[in-house]
Amino acid sequence: MEKFTKESLAKYDGKNGNPAYVAIKGVVYDVTGNPHWTDGEHHGNLAGRDLTVAIGQSPHGESVLGNLKKVGTYED
Repeated sequence: MEKFTKESLAKYDGKNGNPAYVAIKGVVYDVTGNPHWTDGEHHGNLAGRDLTVAIGQSPHGESVLGNLKKVGTYED
């Protein structure tokens, strides 16, 4: 699996044909093509970022992560 940093993850923002990746608790997930992630955005959260805090505050929590493909690890 690929290792991502804040800078390298930022390239996967779901814009201009780029894949959309998000980091949660050190794991990077691919949200590309997910209907909830239109143009790299989901309820104000942006792809290409560490969303550990945001998912902890979401109504669904981490329950949705099992449906996503893991593509790497994240180190800030």
